[in-house]
Order: sequence, then C-alpha cells, then structure tokens
Amino acid sequence: MPIRTRLFFLALLCSALLAGCAGLTTKMDPPSVSLDSFTSLPSDGGGPRFEIKLRVQNPNEQSLDIAGISYTIELLGKEVVSGVTNEVPTIEGYSEEVVTLQASLKLFQLLRLLAGLGQTPTDELTYRFAAKIDFRGLVPTQRVEETGQITLN
Repeated sequence: MPIRTRLFFLALLCSALLAGCAGLTTKMDPPSVSLDSFTSLPSDGGGPRFEIKLRVQNPNEQSLDIAGISYTIELLGKEVVSGVTNEVPTIEGYSEEVVTLQASLKLFQLLRLLAGLGQTPTDELTYRFAAKIDFRGLVPTQRVEETGQITLN
C-alpha cells in the first residue's frame, strides 16, 4: 500500500477517534449552588476558620459524582475566604444535598478591606462567591459564580 494511502487512512482513523471521544462527554446543566449557612468554628490556635454549608441542586437526570470543590469569597473585590474539599456526597439526578465546607480567612486581605472601608465608608458591600466543581468521569468541570450586594444598614 502506498505511503499516501496509509497516511490518509491514519488521518481518517484519528479523526474518527477524536469525533467518538467528543461524543462521550455529556451535555449537562450546571448545578445550582446557594449559601445555606456560614458559621465560625472554635479557634485551634491558627487563623479564623469557618464552616460553610452550600445547598447544591442537580438539575440533570444523571447523578453528579463530584471529585472536589474549590471556592473563594470576595468582598469589595478582595478575596477574604478560600477553601477546598474532596468530601462531597454523590448528588442524585433531580435532587439536592447540603455540602459542608471548611474555609480559612485571609487575614491580611481582611485588614486591607477594613482599612479601605475606614477611608471610604459605604452602606453596601459587593460580594462574589466563585466555585470550581470537578467531577469524576467524563463530565466537564463546572464553574459557578454568584454576585450581589450586602446592605449594612
């Protein structure tokens, strides 16, 4: 068989494999994530720690088998809380679960935020919650973001 014919069949085979792999990923709606509670934990000698409970709703038929979640909370554009977890229950299709996370406070960022508030007082704080959710299997990573205002008065 001539070399051109072999290269043509090799390219055709590679194209078929790539098309097949692309068809394996499932189309999913992103999970809905909302803050359920935010409480401080007793100090263990380190920096302040918090327990965050997120309500995760699965709007899909297939279960969400989550490998891990990383997340941040910003106030006025300053990242003040961050954390990660790999202890997430499987969330069945069309159901919801509460996921408990532990987060640490970024003390220097909080001090910068407070210093900025002292210079320019405000009645509202802009917040941003961002999470990256990694799944087991062929489900692509989902990014979730929520922004809003906290009124201080």
